[in-house]
This record gives sequence, structure tokens and C-alpha cells, in this order.
Amino acid sequence: MVILGKALSVAMNARTVGSGAGETVVLAHGLGTDQSLWDKILPDLAQRHRVVLFDWSFSGAVKDPSLFDPAKYSSYDAFADDLISLMEEMNLHRSSSVFVGHSMSAMIGCIASIKRPELFKRLILIGASPRYINSEDYEGGFDRTEVDKLLSSIETNFHEWASGFAPLAVNSPDDPLLVAKFRDCLQRMSPEAALAVARVVFRSDHREMLEKVVIPCTIIQTPDDVAVPDSVAGYLQNKIKAESTVEIVETPGHFPMLTAPLRLLEVLAGALASDL
Repeated sequence: MVILGKALSVAMNARTVGSGAGETVVLAHGLGTDQSLWDKILPDLAQRHRVVLFDWSFSGAVKDPSLFDPAKYSSYDAFADDLISLMEEMNLHRSSSVFVGHSMSAMIGCIASIKRPELFKRLILIGASPRYINSEDYEGGFDRTEVDKLLSSIETNFHEWASGFAPLAVNSPDDPLLVAKFRDCLQRMSPEAALAVARVVFRSDHREMLEKVVIPCTIIQTPDDVAVPDSVAGYLQNKIKAESTVEIVETPGHFPMLTAPLRLLEVLAGALASDL
């Protein structure tokens, strides 16, 4: 991200909430969302921890859409570099932090931890996947033709695709407001940014990187996640070099912070307590 005349933290809407004595916790959202994704769990976390939130450059919450350059952000590496720069700017390099990454941000956090392991005390990976396309020895959840069709739908009619994808991803038919929250957030993205980031996400393959992760990890998986099969959590645990544990949050869909915030807080509290 090229920032002219203003700090990266300002451009990314970064803010710090809480002043608890516990670990500093960095929350990173995924594709189609922004930092409001964490609203249901933020008050509780902020009572115990210093919590850092921000918006990725592709987010509809970022005021200057020119900050997102599809050519630059053609891989997760550029996002990881932004994360590192943001943490340094906010003086998080003085003591290691716990990074909580949802969806694509989980792998971004892993990459950043490989580049700068001293910045991280623990990685908490929610709905993480190193690869979304199936192969002979790996279940990613999508055939290549399904990914191509998904990307074509985004390119042809982004808003129609978003309206159809949101209920599948949230998977909360009894609470349409949660579906609406994600849908509205997703539709605030520019169609061009949405397509560019979706291409990076759904065509990514970071399986070979996992053995380089040396920071302890907590892997959080939900059943019936349209984007990430149950088997991926075990795959991550087996491939990550560092000590890692798998926690299942019993709520369907890709967004436990929306559909099961209390249960997610319990899991987060356990992971954070393990580092004391």
C-alpha cells in the first residue's frame, strides 16, 4: 500500500480499544468484511486485553479506494507486509502480540509470522484454509470449475452474487439480520476489488508454507462451513511445524463471531490463557 502524507494506521482505520492487563490482541477480518465483524466479541475482549482492529485496503470501509492496487495485492505477501508495517507503526513490535485472523487473514498472519516471528506470540486461525481447490490428496472444498464459476459470477454481477453467497456463508436462516450484516458489508466493496481479492483467495495455495510456521497456533473450525471443509483443520494441525491445537465451535457457517460469539469468546479465552 502506497501512503502519501498519512500514516498506514490512518489509511487502514486502525484503532486500539481497551487497556486490559492481558495480551495485546490483533483482530484481522477476511474477504467481504471489515472490522465491524468483531463487534459482538469486542466489548468482552477489550475488558481484558488491548485490542487492535483495522480494515484491509480492499474493504468498503476504507475511505480511499485507490489504496487497493490489484497488481500489488496479487498475493497474500503484500497483505502480510502491510500487517507487519502496521504492527511496527503502532509499536506492537515492542512486545509480541496474539494475532486473530479470520478466513484469508489466517494465512496472511502465518506468512507475516514467518517473515517476522518476533512480532507474534500466538496465531489464532478462524476458518482458515491454505488452499480452496481440491487435489488428489487434498480436500479444499471446491473443484477448479466451481471456483471458475464463482469468479465468473462475481465478474458478471457482483451484487447478485453477493446476495446469494451471504446466506450460504453465514448459514443462519433463523437470524436474517446476521446474513444482512455480512451481505451489506460485502456489497460495500467495489466489484473490481471484490473480484481481484476473490481471485487471490480462491486460487491460492499455501500448503508448502505451513511447515515454516514456528509460532504456536490455535485452529478454530466450524461444521458446515461452505468455504472450508472440516478436514482442513486437521490438515493444518498436521502440517504446521509449531505446536497447534484444534478447537471446534459448534455453529454452522463461516462466521462464528456472528453466529456463536459467546462460544467463540470461550475458545479465545482458553487460547489466550495458555500464553500467560
